[in-house]
Amino acid sequence: MSQRMKMPERLPDERNKDFEQVNTGYTHNQMLEESKRCLQCKKPFCVEGCPVEIDIPKFIKELSNDNPAQAIKILQRKNNLPAVCGRVCPQENQCEKYCILSRKGESVAIGNLERYSADWAAANIKEQNASADIKRNGIKIAVVGSGPAGLTAAGDLANMGYEVTVFESLHDIGGVLRYGIPEFRLPIEVLDIEINNLKNMGIKFVLNTLIGRTKTVKELFEEGFKSIFIGTGAGLPAFLGIEGENLNHIYSANEFLVRVNLMRAFDFPNYDTPVYKGKNIAVIGGGNTAMDSARTALRLGASSVKLVYRRTENEMPARKEERLHAKEEGVEFVTLTNPVKFIGDEKGFVKAVECVKMELGDPDESGRRRPKKIENSNFLTETDTVILALGLNPNPVLPSLTQGLSTDSHGYLIIDDNYMTTIPGVFAGGDIAGGDTVIQAMGMGKQAAKRINEYLSLAAGIL
Repeated sequence: MSQRMKMPERLPDERNKDFEQVNTGYTHNQMLEESKRCLQCKKPFCVEGCPVEIDIPKFIKELSNDNPAQAIKILQRKNNLPAVCGRVCPQENQCEKYCILSRKGESVAIGNLERYSADWAAANIKEQNASADIKRNGIKIAVVGSGPAGLTAAGDLANMGYEVTVFESLHDIGGVLRYGIPEFRLPIEVLDIEINNLKNMGIKFVLNTLIGRTKTVKELFEEGFKSIFIGTGAGLPAFLGIEGENLNHIYSANEFLVRVNLMRAFDFPNYDTPVYKGKNIAVIGGGNTAMDSARTALRLGASSVKLVYRRTENEMPARKEERLHAKEEGVEFVTLTNPVKFIGDEKGFVKAVECVKMELGDPDESGRRRPKKIENSNFLTETDTVILALGLNPNPVLPSLTQGLSTDSHGYLIIDDNYMTTIPGVFAGGDIAGGDTVIQAMGMGKQAAKRINEYLSLAAGIL
């Protein structure tokens, strides 16, 4: 059995000083060698592990025949964002997890091959997804939010022939793909190519429009939209609720990454959005956002970045590759440790974090062992910047301003088995409805698009 082709990447001491891509992509020969590892199973379990239902063996077969033009066509039948998925989706827990080769060795590098196909298309096909190939039905659908769920739903609905308009509250398109993922993992120019492909399908984008305030759901229906998809994401940061959390230079990861990514603070003063560039950084958390924050802080010039996590590395939800890259680049993992207090100086700026040592107890509901405090184990760590990467709660703006739009006790929109909310004709998916990752949000957007089509075809009798 041939070995999996390793993704080429830049050296840690070189890449941790800039925002250029870490992984550089397969060469042509590497792509051919890796694609030929696929067994072309009669019953491809890998497809069952793909939230957006890509015909994985078929696109890999085209690559093995050195036909990337056909491979990208197969990918785009199911996935509107292949260059994004090839970079940031956790394939190891989805399609690659179910690859037959993984039972005795390493799975086919499905994500790397998807990235190759998308990058090849970007370099060799001038205009993808031309709208002239789509037969229009004249029915208008509104999509609220331009993150992975919204973009996926919009693309699928446009392919079905609907007139789709995406409303975005910010000044640019992409949601968490633009403001929440650093350039060294997902370059803006790559995202912009994917978005331009969606524009080529005839999708309209309306920016700086906060649905709920600028325009209501009711007004969208009055303007002739026959159905609405809500994919507003999870933009409300979670906090620890401990003493000193309101000190200066304590950021939520959301704010920190927005300043650096969306507002280009790393290129100050060319972009007039400052961010404090601390020297001794403490990042609290163990997910992908914590890794992104820690690695970003290093690139801004920090001398020391400590990642503080209350369990062990084995329990971290972050991807294995992101953990490895963070450690290679110089992030120090401080595990079985939990903050209990932030300490400030006389001017109100954080200067230290008081932590307590933890140990693992019995498993919790998720199956991970529950962390327990070790009494009298408190200690201080000096820091001039703290980044809290504790997850995000659902964006509350639209539900709170829309009568009849119900949420559960956690603030997630309540949806039924057809992805419809408590307002007829209004559907939802992604983080606002309980999604977790980019690819899960895309999968929910895809399923919701199908249900919207069924609703308009059958329940409303429009088609």
